[in-house]
Amino acid sequence: MNRALSANQRTFLELAMRMDALRFGAFTLKSGRNSPYFFNAGQFNTGASLAALAGCYAEALSEAGADFDMLFGPAYKGIPLATAVACEFARRGRDLEVAFNRKEAKTHGEGGTLMGASVAGKRVLIVDDVITAGTAIREAIGHIEAAGGVVAGVVIALDRQEILSEDNRVSAVNSVKASTGVPVIAVATLTNLLHFAEDNTHLKQHHDALLAYRSSYGSN
Repeated sequence: MNRALSANQRTFLELAMRMDALRFGAFTLKSGRNSPYFFNAGQFNTGASLAALAGCYAEALSEAGADFDMLFGPAYKGIPLATAVACEFARRGRDLEVAFNRKEAKTHGEGGTLMGASVAGKRVLIVDDVITAGTAIREAIGHIEAAGGVVAGVVIALDRQEILSEDNRVSAVNSVKASTGVPVIAVATLTNLLHFAEDNTHLKQHHDALLAYRSSYGSN
């Protein structure tokens, strides 16, 4: 077993492959890049797989020693993820409050952009799948701070560790950390994925393509 992988990272990557959330081949990304792999958290689409994924998030947070009072899920993928992670923490004996944002402010009923528990005066952990450009995370930070909360950190499933552009050779994750001062925890990274591919007989055929991709687009 490759010691560069924690047991939790291996569990997460195996789960992602089993659910077809992590696929290998040739994929054109929104950025226009041709990637040898693709990650889609929307494939965690059963109760059992979401529960298992939430366990991976909770374990990563425990390993990182993250300190927070409640969870926040940015619309849309962050909503089921934050809910699942809250359920996992409840299973572990810690009952956390959860809040979400709407894409568009509600003008009737209780109104506003946020729903769920109040974030005012609390250390809020944002739960999402990936950080691509950082736009959704920065919007979430804005919502939380405007409502009187303090953002304690961000946790994501996978850090692709690739540059934003040829002119900006930092990763989306590092860009968010640098511009906001908010720590970001990833369950797994591209580096972990490369080690995982080395150990997996079925994935060795993709290892060179992954290395080449990192060589072209890997962040400093």
